[in-house]
Amino acid sequence: MKQILFFIFLLVGISIVFSQQITCSPKDRAAVESKLVEIDGMYSDNFGETMVSVGKTFMKTPYVAKTLEIGDTETLVVNLHGLDCTTFVENVLNLSKLLRADDLSFDAFIKNLETIRYKNGELDGYASRLHYFSEWIANNAEKGLLQDITGEIGGAEITKDIDFMSTHRDLYPFLADDTNYSKIKASENYLNNQAICVLAQDDIAENEHLIKSGDIIALATSIDGLDVTHTGIATREKDGRIHLLHASTGSMEVEVSKKPLADYLKNIKSNTGIMVARPL
Repeated sequence: MKQILFFIFLLVGISIVFSQQITCSPKDRAAVESKLVEIDGMYSDNFGETMVSVGKTFMKTPYVAKTLEIGDTETLVVNLHGLDCTTFVENVLNLSKLLRADDLSFDAFIKNLETIRYKNGELDGYASRLHYFSEWIANNAEKGLLQDITGEIGGAEITKDIDFMSTHRDLYPFLADDTNYSKIKASENYLNNQAICVLAQDDIAENEHLIKSGDIIALATSIDGLDVTHTGIATREKDGRIHLLHASTGSMEVEVSKKPLADYLKNIKSNTGIMVARPL
């Protein structure tokens, strides 16, 4: 009897720890399960086309900033009701990989989301989240989830001081904690010793034919301390041009850019070019 009670206590304890690591309301879980039903059957042997098909199921979903900044400690936030540019890409990549694995379960969704969002696939506090998108690309490449192809399509290596979070500490509530702050500084110091590859804005049009639907596009920037300001998914539309499928801060919803990517970027003064990552 004691062994049975101990086993029950152990299960309850595990459940409590598990729940503390995830922020997911019943409404959010229902949204995920509904999405899993919606995308069932969308898998294509062309994984990039799968990415675009899944991404377009989010059209008109509201853009909502800072959806991951919840509570006092870092948790795996599940939210398909409102997306920022990064959580849009993360969720599309996650769902597309579930389709390929033929495992459209909520548990698989949670596991994949953690793998994609955090350094080395493990949630271990605020600083374990891949905050800077150049690091998001590099770390997910190390996991074998994607490949940075920027250099292959005409990009060139650049170096830049990445320190926006630590120099704008007041913008990030979690950085009020000194431990979080010191760990973010350490991450920035690591990034500052790594070159990143960028396809210059003026070179995008002539290399556009090398970009495929489903490629992840990150917008490089001239803003001090930042590597990337926005991200989305490439989609070749009926005009034969690459457009950006993204959670837009202009329309404040998920959309496909009206202009081709190369033209769209010319209206962004701080844009210096793009990074391109191909899901594997």
